[in-house]
Amino acid sequence: MPKVRHYADLVAILAGLMWLLVFWSVSISAHIGSIEPTLAALLALGSVILVSFMHRPVRIMLSRYHVRKRRTEMWMHILALPLTLAFLLAIIIDHLITPINGTHKMLLFNIMATAGWLVFIVTLLVKLAAHHLSERRKPPHNSSQ
Repeated sequence: MPKVRHYADLVAILAGLMWLLVFWSVSISAHIGSIEPTLAALLALGSVILVSFMHRPVRIMLSRYHVRKRRTEMWMHILALPLTLAFLLAIIIDHLITPINGTHKMLLFNIMATAGWLVFIVTLLVKLAAHHLSERRKPPHNSSQ
């Protein structure tokens, strides 16, 4: 597997972790009634984004196809699917069990997003293991003819 794909996997994992930090900080801020955790998470996120836009080698590496593809897969795992599932679960819980407020809905989304991020990591590990197995099964390339 080329180095850029490993780098793309690492970038996507770290980007997902960074966004999860922001998501969870919003829940913590709502729970304690202070915006300081969210401001700290947004400051860290802003710093990383600023460095990635200003540092030319990082900017070039982040613009590569494999990195963009992996980051899109990561977004599907931590945002699109968890948002839909949390919405549906919130409706079911609200109608069948007990009414839930916005803080609990955000907590439900955070749990789903964290689970999605972990599934994303497991998916990348399975892809890596499958690639290594396929590389081991290939016959050695003989360059002399």
